[in-house]
Amino acid sequence: MPNPTSIERRASGKRPNVLLISADQWRGDCLSAVGHSCVKTPNVDALARDGVLFRRHFAGAAPCSPARATLYTGLYQMNHRVCRNGSPLDARFDNLAAASRRAGYDPTLFGYTDTAPDPRGMDPNDPYLTTYEGVLPGFSARQLLPEHEKQWLSWLRSHGHVGATSRNIHIPVGAKPGEISNAAPAYSKDETQTAFLAGEFIRWLGEQDEPWFAHVSFLRPHPPFSVPEPYNRMFAASDGPAFARAADRQTEQTAHPFLAYAMPLIGKGGFIHGGEGPASDWTAEDLSAIRAIYYGMIAEVDTQLGRIWQALRDADAWDDTLIVFTSDHAEMMGDHWMLGKGGFFDGSYHIPLVIRDPGQPGGMGQQVDHFTSAADIFPTLCDRLGLLPDNHLDGETLLPFIEGAEPEDWRDAAFWEFDFRDIARGDAERHFGLRSNACNLAVIRGERFKYVHFAGLPPLLFDLAKDPMELINLADDPNYAATRLAYAEKLLSLRARHLDQTLAYTELTETGPVSRRP
Repeated sequence: MPNPTSIERRASGKRPNVLLISADQWRGDCLSAVGHSCVKTPNVDALARDGVLFRRHFAGAAPCSPARATLYTGLYQMNHRVCRNGSPLDARFDNLAAASRRAGYDPTLFGYTDTAPDPRGMDPNDPYLTTYEGVLPGFSARQLLPEHEKQWLSWLRSHGHVGATSRNIHIPVGAKPGEISNAAPAYSKDETQTAFLAGEFIRWLGEQDEPWFAHVSFLRPHPPFSVPEPYNRMFAASDGPAFARAADRQTEQTAHPFLAYAMPLIGKGGFIHGGEGPASDWTAEDLSAIRAIYYGMIAEVDTQLGRIWQALRDADAWDDTLIVFTSDHAEMMGDHWMLGKGGFFDGSYHIPLVIRDPGQPGGMGQQVDHFTSAADIFPTLCDRLGLLPDNHLDGETLLPFIEGAEPEDWRDAAFWEFDFRDIARGDAERHFGLRSNACNLAVIRGERFKYVHFAGLPPLLFDLAKDPMELINLADDPNYAATRLAYAEKLLSLRARHLDQTLAYTELTETGPVSRRP
């Protein structure tokens, strides 16, 4: 957390504009700036050349709501307790929108935050309690775009697409519902959800005459996997690196009881619009074809980012705007025979992060190999804007990296969590014979070893130097017993250090309360 000297120094300068961009489900390896074998992201790359690229940045949780809770609050899941989509975010926690208001901004949202509100004090019949796609407290919503996409569909109809009455618009022209096809949908490259949201931000930008704070939350490259010309045929099924997976699904599923439970639950409909049945019916060739479409969707988002960069320059705001580009979580995209996000593999959690701060040219063009977390975004913004958070934070400020310095005592491992409880139906609890509070896992991933601790299931240990694809579980290998113990202790110590410290740093004395925040 920032120290008072740092806070005073930040507060004394001119307030920058702040632009936080998230692109849902974007893998951290899918940037040409980090050497991807085929994906080209010239506009993210340009931002990285003018800022700092964090190569080992990881989400704090999955899926969307838990991941975004960490991004917005700077807290690990063990503290914010947003366990699943639909888990409420406790109203007592500070967040980046509420804090930015204390700095004099009117934080403005374009897209969505997937924040389920705290139901305490609300009437049970309030329709706001029927969805997890609420808005993070503190944001002014200029243009909402939740997953039903009704706002974008209405916009499409106003642009002549009279048939844009449902998400069936994503089905490629000439394809059947649920068919994997790289044919283009009916809308053009200038009419995508991404283009719509970018346009709404650019229009709003033209109205600003004071320092501003905006969060542009793009849905893409989140499924359904469909994209217009020219992105739909930009990549071939043969493009891309080798998949990180076992020889077949059965081998993968037998590697751990959690995989045996979770993999058959992956459905086609979550990825190809109109799909029915289990995704396990898809072949290796099908997964390769889907990945090519996913790569095209990344290219489409990158193009719209370039449009935003140009708009900032045209508005003479480029040199006054702090830009943070990231994702909420990543995408398995065929690795381990899976699609989507969750579980414990790197493919679900390794995400991009680029920060460009024109007020800190010292780090320009730097690529950071230290482990960083989505929990670091809020502390970084607090540090930069001269704010004190209202509660304990788990993340650390990234400002030293942005200034071109090496912070002392930086973390030597990534940490993330995944909770697979099922409060509404209890399916996971029945399957494993566990209580809900035992249906979770925590990961500590170092330079060489990765340890996965389940509250109610057997652990996993991977030697990433010998097994970068995470295929060989060494948890029961006596030759690795000392390593397993060391990582279990490391994880235990991490969790003990990060228990909520909000009042733990306060002591009542004979002269009154004394507070000390490290």
